[in-house]
Amino acid sequence: MDVPATGGLSGEDGEHQGAGRQVTRESAAQERSMRALRARWRTASLASGWRFPNDWALPEVDAVCAALVRGRGPEHALTGLGRARAAAGAGLAETLADLAALHAVLDQVGSTDGFVSPDVDATPPRLLRVTAVAWADVAFDQFAGAEVTDPLTGLPTMAYLRTRLGELYRQAERDERPAAELHTLLVVAMDFTAAAGWSRLTGMILAADALKVVFDGGESLAVLGPSTMAVLAPRDNGIAAKAVLLRRELTERLAVDRQLREVGTPRLRLLRLPGTHAQAGDLLTDLRRS
Repeated sequence: MDVPATGGLSGEDGEHQGAGRQVTRESAAQERSMRALRARWRTASLASGWRFPNDWALPEVDAVCAALVRGRGPEHALTGLGRARAAAGAGLAETLADLAALHAVLDQVGSTDGFVSPDVDATPPRLLRVTAVAWADVAFDQFAGAEVTDPLTGLPTMAYLRTRLGELYRQAERDERPAAELHTLLVVAMDFTAAAGWSRLTGMILAADALKVVFDGGESLAVLGPSTMAVLAPRDNGIAAKAVLLRRELTERLAVDRQLREVGTPRLRLLRLPGTHAQAGDLLTDLRRS
């Protein structure tokens, strides 16, 4: 566009363009503030005891940061986060400690590195209440009757995989041979720490699609957590080749999104089934948030 040599933009078009640039600058500033708050919150939460760094980042975390940066009340966003934490398997104490870390970051403004002193008792009661109630709604629903299908990926849930493992262990006991002789567990874990917003959900959808393509012969697939999936497959010579194929399929699918390309190569592990069904259940619980 030609700009008059004697001055800046003027007139109605100039005013509109100036306003547009101002909005863009404000949006960019808000985005930087959101990322900075998110990083400080994560640092504080991990330092105060969050056990599994890979499952801290959720789209609901971004929603809370956005509400705070834009000067809105965080209650609605915290309700979503409380629900998401429960669905991901975080306990109530851990969820509230994470909220306390956020409050400490906001309250202790002199700290720019996220190293603060979270205190649940110092967190505003109304924020604790809405987060705890939302967490309890989901947690109690899970206790009452676990869903067998994950609505995001379409894969069975961990509850289904527990049931399937129970069947295999009963058969192994009847046949007087270890369950690990006939089946193995392939675990796919992705680190979405560097991915923001809904890219994490997109990543899980793409990963589930890859699993369905590679394991299409009757293997048991399941979602274990917000960044973890598993395949219960026969223990034979073909499982290693399928694991290699799955890695290639995952790499190709995740390459479609810039943020997902930056998460790195998904971690694939072949795990031997433990000696008892109870131990297998404990293993799934651990893997859910690994």
